[in-house]
Amino acid sequence: MRLGELVGKEIVNINNGVRLGVVGESDLTIDVESGAIRSIILPRRTNFINMWMDKQQMIIPWDSIRKIGEEVIIVELDQCNPVLHKYSY
Repeated sequence: MRLGELVGKEIVNINNGVRLGVVGESDLTIDVESGAIRSIILPRRTNFINMWMDKQQMIIPWDSIRKIGEEVIIVELDQCNPVLHKYSY
């Protein structure tokens, strides 16, 4: 699968049906030697209340992906313990 085929697909968690983001608004971690995708990095959505707080990003390991469809990528993530990393501007 080419990167261009992933762009625009929405990422949905199969465990709770939550929309996590869209590929294209995200970054990818790629293995330099093999060219394989390791993970998708999604920025957390912001709203007016948390606009000035530290931003976080969610890292979705490639092995958490269960299905890539025409419009949606289904992932299986444990929402009790998501992989979050803080970053600031």
